[in-house]
Amino acid sequence: MDKISIFGLILGIAAIVLGQVVEGGHISSLVQPTAFLIVTGGTLGAVMLQSPLPVFMDGIRMARWVFVPPLAAHARLIEEATSWSHTARREGLLALEARIEMLADPFMRKGVQLLVDGVEPERLRELLEVEIDASEAQMKLRARIWEAAGGYAPTIGILGAVMGLIHVMENLSDPSRLGAGIAVAFVATIYGVGFANLVFLPISKKLLAHIGSITSQREMLVDGLVGIANGDNPRIIESRMRGYIA
Repeated sequence: MDKISIFGLILGIAAIVLGQVVEGGHISSLVQPTAFLIVTGGTLGAVMLQSPLPVFMDGIRMARWVFVPPLAAHARLIEEATSWSHTARREGLLALEARIEMLADPFMRKGVQLLVDGVEPERLRELLEVEIDASEAQMKLRARIWEAAGGYAPTIGILGAVMGLIHVMENLSDPSRLGAGIAVAFVATIYGVGFANLVFLPISKKLLAHIGSITSQREMLVDGLVGIANGDNPRIIESRMRGYIA
């Protein structure tokens, strides 16, 4: 569980609510279902319009990484690669074949299988880096639906504000109905800017950071596999891989 993400979200919301109270306002004035509906519904619709369905659904599912991030496996990968290197030097590359089925990560399985198959080191690097680049591009595409939401939300909030003011202008003759229209107008803007800068954009940046970590792990693994294919000393392989987390 990523505690700093939870604390950050709570702190951001609490600061806004506390500021409202300190200024003498009421918390209830920030609760406007109409404004919430306009901003969330409009933003969701805009993001859905710009995204293919698989990308949209995968992006929504990726949001869980904000609070439950993918495991950072740099240290484990270094241990694994060093162990493979020792085995390859003692028994040959074919001795690694028995370990392939024990690997849960498809990328690791593919890399070790190519190593066992005797693929040339540079060709091995080329094949795996193509997959790394493609996977990174796909993950970034999914994460950027949240960045898009952060771009649309403030504009939808302004749209809600304009709608609220139109409602106010239509009811100038009835003072009892002016308050609700004005509240929707201003709160819609707060929702739009608030969701964008407290939720959507931070989620996008956190996901991109995790994607960078995953990509770094895979690049480190490729470096280790190429070192094994070249017959490098296990200590040299370990030292080079540790450079990724120095």
